[in-house]
Amino acid sequence: MSQLQENYVNPFDNEQLPFQVLKNQAGEYSLWPATHHLPAGWESHFGPDTRRACIDYVEQHWTSINPFQHA
Repeated sequence: MSQLQENYVNPFDNEQLPFQVLKNQAGEYSLWPATHHLPAGWESHFGPDTRRACIDYVEQHWTSINPFQHA
């Protein structure tokens, strides 16, 4: 394995990159590297910020894994 492959960090796991929180029409959230283009059907709802801040945002705002379920 080359040194490049050994040192590769998936951009979705890279704590050094800025992230944003995306949300789709179904009310689902996704953590997304701010350096990547937004996928179709998703809108930015928070960020760019640190990966940790984005995780905290999702934990505060996504209260149900089923976005159509009411408390």
